[in-house]
Amino acid sequence: MPERLAERILTAAVAGIGGQQRPGQGVMADEVTRTFDTGEHLLVQAGTGTGKSLGYLAPALASLVENPDQRIVIATATLALQAQLATKDIPAAVEACEQVCGETVSHAILKGRSNYACLLRVREGQGAEQDALLPEPGEATGVGAEVVALRRWAEDEAEAGRLADRDDAPAHTPAAWAQVSVPVRECLGAQRCPFGMECLVEKSRVRARESQLVVTNHALLAVDALHGGTALPEFDALVIDEAHELVSRVTGAASVELGPAQVERVARRCLSWLSDDVGVEFLDAGDALQLGLDAAEVGRVTDPDGEVTAALRVVRAAARAAVTGLAGGKDDETERRQAQAAAQEVFDIAERMAKLDERDVIWVSESERLGRQLNCAPLSVAGLLRNQVFDNHPVVLTSATLKIGGDFRSVAASLGLGAEGADDWRGVDVGSPFDYRTQGILYVARQLPPPNRDGTSPEVLAEIAELLWAADGHTLGLFASQRAAEAAARYCREHVPERLVLCQGDAHLTRLTTEFLNDEEASLFGTLSLWQGIDVPGDTCRLVIIDKIPFPRPDDPLMQARQQAVAEAGGNGFMAVAATHAGLLLAQGSGRLIRTLTDRGVVAVLDPRLVTARYGTFLKASMPGFWMTTDRETAIGALRRLGGSAG
Repeated sequence: MPERLAERILTAAVAGIGGQQRPGQGVMADEVTRTFDTGEHLLVQAGTGTGKSLGYLAPALASLVENPDQRIVIATATLALQAQLATKDIPAAVEACEQVCGETVSHAILKGRSNYACLLRVREGQGAEQDALLPEPGEATGVGAEVVALRRWAEDEAEAGRLADRDDAPAHTPAAWAQVSVPVRECLGAQRCPFGMECLVEKSRVRARESQLVVTNHALLAVDALHGGTALPEFDALVIDEAHELVSRVTGAASVELGPAQVERVARRCLSWLSDDVGVEFLDAGDALQLGLDAAEVGRVTDPDGEVTAALRVVRAAARAAVTGLAGGKDDETERRQAQAAAQEVFDIAERMAKLDERDVIWVSESERLGRQLNCAPLSVAGLLRNQVFDNHPVVLTSATLKIGGDFRSVAASLGLGAEGADDWRGVDVGSPFDYRTQGILYVARQLPPPNRDGTSPEVLAEIAELLWAADGHTLGLFASQRAAEAAARYCREHVPERLVLCQGDAHLTRLTTEFLNDEEASLFGTLSLWQGIDVPGDTCRLVIIDKIPFPRPDDPLMQARQQAVAEAGGNGFMAVAATHAGLLLAQGSGRLIRTLTDRGVVAVLDPRLVTARYGTFLKASMPGFWMTTDRETAIGALRRLGGSAG
């Protein structure tokens, strides 16, 4: 029986890593087994510390032992979890499976093309752009030196039969990696590439096709769905870990951008093979796009006769002419073929944007680094996921945060589950090993003024400094904007000078995080990447400060469009989109506090709307079940006792 086998594998795997099995882990394994047997989709919330990786790996291996001709794919959002699975959890589970039943399950990691070195780029380089980066003889610094080191490493990897995965590469910058890898669009394909027989990407795909268990990421899963199942080998069941990230990652994979600099850069790549008229037209199209963007308002584009849409038609026509002009030539004209692929990409993006399809949201954005550019994202990915993922296989979706507002319906709807009354999924909360009510306090600063657009108020800054002082540092500050994080850091450095306050932007985030972890009395302030991407168990983090409810920006065109679409369909756009977005981030952010059975601390939300607004109940239900207070002195006293400072 698969269920009994999964239980035995789980017990052996937990023992093998010296762990202790959690009750929720066993419940999860049973539920996953049921999904593999029945085909009914499962949303399973497994709190931090449950051991959810082994909770789905054990039944996956049991199912593959029972059905050796089948394949199960696991998709993660982050490289960190992918690495953990590859180096720790899967080897432990596979070894346990061998101990229990004597069967070995084959497994592989599969990533997107640009995560592997391209032997064509490594061995031949591509044009003056790469040559200009290479160091002069005797030099050993800069991007050029990184490129040389990466080339040498990639050759060693290929010779040893490995895959030259970027995660295993020597230290490098993105600019250096771009010189030894190839974008999907510009790949010649194994049949045309002179090194196709040795291609490391193709080897990774062969290994995946030969394996029963394949670990990939959300982005490649999205690409597979978008392109009709061409990115992944065929599979029979799917586990999506970190499932709270899935909608965002699929949206990102299905989104495109276009700016004048991109058009000009591609045009210049193509000039050598184009007639003068076609080349000038392509270059001029970049200027036309710039003029259209300058004449437009920042925000959503909806007018088919507006300046931006007219400029897109100009770019589309110029790119089409360039693609035609680059056709033909010899098979070994690598640079020409790659230039044609880049021009084709510009054409495809301009074509998609110029249509103003109701299923897409197109908008003008502006930033200091990139200036103005056009963005296009799908209004919804629910249909894509429903038709290309959930209709084909049983799917397990798991995360520590899937119950938003107290149940699974918000997340299920965003994923396209339960459409038109379909009863094809179930949700299970297997709990957490942590006792949130005794381990943590949720302090809501009801007495503070509600947030406004004028920046962080003096009262909020004073509250942050007071809380940080009471916690004696040990603080993770999660802010809705970089400006707010920087203002709070400046204030605390002035008013609590004896404590180190690190702020995102001071240095690379990895370095700041390491410094925060190594200095328990330090504090770290930052924005969105800290809400979900940091794990600080132990006394490093006694206090998590959330300056305001993390609603989407009111001028975010994609979120506005999604709210409007829900409202037009008869729903509550604010609750379905904005409140659900905020609830998910609050769940993730407040979850930074308690990471082990011995952690203690306070989550301080400095936005009174959490207890005064009607939607506050929905948001609080999304957060861990801390004991709650609105009394400032209670929170201050608890923090001082944690540091042994209470009188």
